[in-house]
Amino acid sequence: MASLDAGLKIEAANADFFRHVARSSTEICGRSIYDVLHPSARNILPKHFTHLSNGNGSRFVERVVAMRGHDRVFSAEITGIAVKGEGDDLSGVVVLMSPEDEPAEAAERPAKPTPVLTALDARILEGVATGASTIQLASRLYLSRQGVEYHVGLMLRRFKAPNRAALVSRAYSMGVLTVGSWPPRAVPEYVK
Repeated sequence: MASLDAGLKIEAANADFFRHVARSSTEICGRSIYDVLHPSARNILPKHFTHLSNGNGSRFVERVVAMRGHDRVFSAEITGIAVKGEGDDLSGVVVLMSPEDEPAEAAERPAKPTPVLTALDARILEGVATGASTIQLASRLYLSRQGVEYHVGLMLRRFKAPNRAALVSRAYSMGVLTVGSWPPRAVPEYVK
């Protein structure tokens, strides 16, 4: 839980909030809530905060991607609750963050990612994520078209994805591809 002022700056937070975002109070107090969220949250949350400040509601619930530290991400459900001051003006917002990826025992010990890709698979997945065709990947990686299709097929089965778009989506959701950078890169911890 975190308390925000009317300008959406973090005034205070509890220990769970600091643990979820893997930062100390000195790092985040006085900074915008958007500093602990993935840039994609800027597309979703402003309309909710605007509704709260206009008095069009007293709370909202939304799924977002948040930052754990400066380089890791996690999915979370955020509930924003308006805090009214004198004259029914918005004086602040209380934000409750509920991570979706944190069972009780995982919170006590950090999990080390298991490598799921070979170096070649990582290069092919990065290419697929940029929208490169099989022929483009084959010429770029000095493989045959069938070789590229073979590796894509293996990854489709490994990630239990029905097509290339779902493969890229699953790779992002698992944290295998970096978020917030272009071109997409495979996270080294997931590459053998």
